[in-house]
Amino acid sequence: MESNLYDFIPILMQIAFSAIFVVATIFASNFLGPKRRSSIKNSNFECGLDPIGNARSPFAVKYFLVAILFVLFDIEIIFMYPWAVNFKAIGIDGLIKMGTFIGLLLVGYLYIVKRKALEWEK
Repeated sequence: MESNLYDFIPILMQIAFSAIFVVATIFASNFLGPKRRSSIKNSNFECGLDPIGNARSPFAVKYFLVAILFVLFDIEIIFMYPWAVNFKAIGIDGLIKMGTFIGLLLVGYLYIVKRKALEWEK
């Protein structure tokens, strides 16, 4: 079965319509929206409290480390889902490969625990 350029016209039309809709919506909201500006409306809002201090204050690296580790192990769980769904079809070969994969995850987790990356106290 051959495909030609005419087969892609519906897709290109959908992409063009989506782009035009987004641009039109942004311009319409800017044109039709209220224009009342004041110092109170332009100030930052943080949970009902007045903003105090510099917004560029450094965070502890522990926050970023825990966030990256969460994302890393969360992605690993996503890789385990198709394996669990197709467990019978994959067979013993898939079991060995997933065992290796889980073993590597365990090694990474033990390394994190050894480095005390999850401990908050100094």
